[in-house]
Amino acid sequence: MNKTHSMHTHTCGELRHEHIGQEVVLTGWVWRRRDHGGLIFVDLRDREGATQIAFDPEHSGGSAFSAAEHIRSEWPIRVTGVVRERPQGMANDKMETGEIEVLISQIEVLNRSKTPPFQIDDAIEAGEDVRLRYRYLDIRRPGMMANLKLRSDFTFAIRSALHRRAFMEVETPTLFKSTPEGARDFLVPSRIQPGHFYALPQSPQLLKQLLMVGGVERYYQIAKCFRDEDLRADRQPEFTQVDIEMSFVDQDDVMSELEDVLSEAFAAMGVDMPTPLRRLSYKDAMETYGSDKPDTRFGMHLIDVSDIFKDSAFKVFASAANAEGSVVTCLNAKGAGTWARARIDKLEPVARELGAKGLAWIAFREDGSVNSPIVKFFSDEEMAALRERAGVEPGDLVMFAAGPRIESCQILGGMRTHMAEALEVPREGHDFLWVVDFPLFHWDEDRGACAAEHQPFTQPRETDIERLESDPLSVGSCTYDFVMDGYEAGGGGMRIHDADLQARVLENLGFTPESARAQFGFLLDALEYGAPPMGGFALGLDRVCMLLAGEDSIREVMAFPKTSSGSDLMSDAPSEVSLRQLKEVSLRTL
Repeated sequence: MNKTHSMHTHTCGELRHEHIGQEVVLTGWVWRRRDHGGLIFVDLRDREGATQIAFDPEHSGGSAFSAAEHIRSEWPIRVTGVVRERPQGMANDKMETGEIEVLISQIEVLNRSKTPPFQIDDAIEAGEDVRLRYRYLDIRRPGMMANLKLRSDFTFAIRSALHRRAFMEVETPTLFKSTPEGARDFLVPSRIQPGHFYALPQSPQLLKQLLMVGGVERYYQIAKCFRDEDLRADRQPEFTQVDIEMSFVDQDDVMSELEDVLSEAFAAMGVDMPTPLRRLSYKDAMETYGSDKPDTRFGMHLIDVSDIFKDSAFKVFASAANAEGSVVTCLNAKGAGTWARARIDKLEPVARELGAKGLAWIAFREDGSVNSPIVKFFSDEEMAALRERAGVEPGDLVMFAAGPRIESCQILGGMRTHMAEALEVPREGHDFLWVVDFPLFHWDEDRGACAAEHQPFTQPRETDIERLESDPLSVGSCTYDFVMDGYEAGGGGMRIHDADLQARVLENLGFTPESARAQFGFLLDALEYGAPPMGGFALGLDRVCMLLAGEDSIREVMAFPKTSSGSDLMSDAPSEVSLRQLKEVSLRTL
């Protein structure tokens, strides 16, 4: 990639055999330096790659060779030289530029560097805390630089795909009003309105709906969002989503358009996403995989065995099998039945972390014997039926969950993922699907009330609206989550565009007419001015880039991420502020 640049003629990643004989100027950092006595070799690195440069006292001149004797790792330099073929047998097929080297005639040291706290290499052994403290050095690593380039390329690809389809990019405010999930908002005090606060947006949701009321019709934004919550490997307090909204559409219109956009963007990254995508209902996803974001690249399906144990002497199973809304379900982890008892026992703490009270299991040994603390309760008929239903073979480990359907499925869904890791079940390529038809509400035990499954502005399924007040937990929604490789990579739904229906949904969520008006009066007012049918979607850019890069954490595709405790080790944020600053915004600390 030749670039017009005042300080170099080529990048360190582009020189090839066809450049032999040309005089070139390169800039970059000293990566590896090898002194062979009469010759000095340096791998010079920039963001595009690395090139071997050579210093020979007979050709480089005394001053250039002398300078090469003193340069050290991570010094930025500028060199001039002639491209030549490497000696026979000395080509390096691990480097893109491995056929050639540059014989240097001039060198300019642009700056010096202290010895870095870790080697700038992908085979890095430094802990993540050190990498984050010196993130500006960590970014120099080829792998980290490649991840940032991947993110840039994918962002450009999806922006281009949306632009070609007449979506309008509109920026929405970063300072806005606190949301119903106010406990998770980052609050910003107002200096000129003491005692009042802005909130950093968890999503531009309400604003993009107002853009639809305003007639924008097709909107998108690469939106920075903020959420003050406990962190995981795929979460950060500030994150980026590709926010999309359309009006005068139905659900199939939106999903079809999104498939085209995503397929085009993934194709630009060399990834095939066949369309139309599979659609899996929320109910089927939970009952088959124990997850609303299943990785379907491997089997290990959940199996309902409630009917087998309705009359069982094992009361835990019999009770669940006969209770309305409860199930006995199992998971067959093939190969784990050969594990030692001590290793199987270590699965119980994993199940408890997933919400189980314990873990019932049966190990079918390869010699035909059966090992289990519960098998003594089962009749021969129950065991025979279980073997047939679960496809049991010697060497299998069958695990059970008994109790409320969703909770039991979620526990075994977590065990399914754990066992796939433990058994190193192959998962190749990428896996894309829609999970659709989520319930509109779920029951919040802490509040003793309904809570929105997605968000409070989701359109209920038309046929269920009449049950909003009488049986709200049975009401379905017009929703669709985009699942990639076992992660929720995006989510969306159709929006309520009728003010009266929106007020009814808010009432189900515990809002009084007064509190709904105080919180969402501007939205309710807007819906009374001819709001069109609308639906949208938000793609988790960080998460998708993590999966495309084959990383385990979104921190690896973000330039300056926070730690799991929300700290920026490089700048020491969050930090205390002065009493004067607090006084200006009418605050004080306890």
